[in-house]
Amino acid sequence: MAAAHALRRILDFLYKLGGVIAALFLVAILVIIVLQMLARWTSQTFPGATDYAGYCMAAASFFAFAYALNHGAHIRVSLFLSVLGRHRRWGELWCFGIGAITATFFARYAIKGTYWSWKLNEISQGLDKTPVWIPQLSMAAGTVLLAICFWDHLVRLIFTGDHGIRRDLVDQSHAE
Repeated sequence: MAAAHALRRILDFLYKLGGVIAALFLVAILVIIVLQMLARWTSQTFPGATDYAGYCMAAASFFAFAYALNHGAHIRVSLFLSVLGRHRRWGELWCFGIGAITATFFARYAIKGTYWSWKLNEISQGLDKTPVWIPQLSMAAGTVLLAICFWDHLVRLIFTGDHGIRRDLVDQSHAE
């Protein structure tokens, strides 16, 4: 039982860490935009600023996926599931199963794409000339974290009968 609690703390920490990393990438976007504005005002150039902002936006999105899923912030099918009544558990199992398989599929190909970009020394086509595998690392890490989160909630649902996702405000207002 202690091992299960330790694993739960580790997984929750990983999801929260993904959210913090996503927030840091959003701050990085702000910094890039401000630096680009300062460069423009001083008649300087900031080559690749839009590319870097795009990389940060993708990283913020992918790192936030698991955090958002763990906190019930993703678009969910709760309206459909509530109609199932006593068969809701089967609907949730199906949804988490499909989500886990899909996220695992995406994670596999994100890792594979990042690996091949590194192996082939692929360079971005923008002014920044960044090796493409560097920004792709955030996509690969984010999709792996999302797959772990889906499998985590699926296993919890199978063994405990509850997926453990805290309800968002909309679900809470319908429950009352």
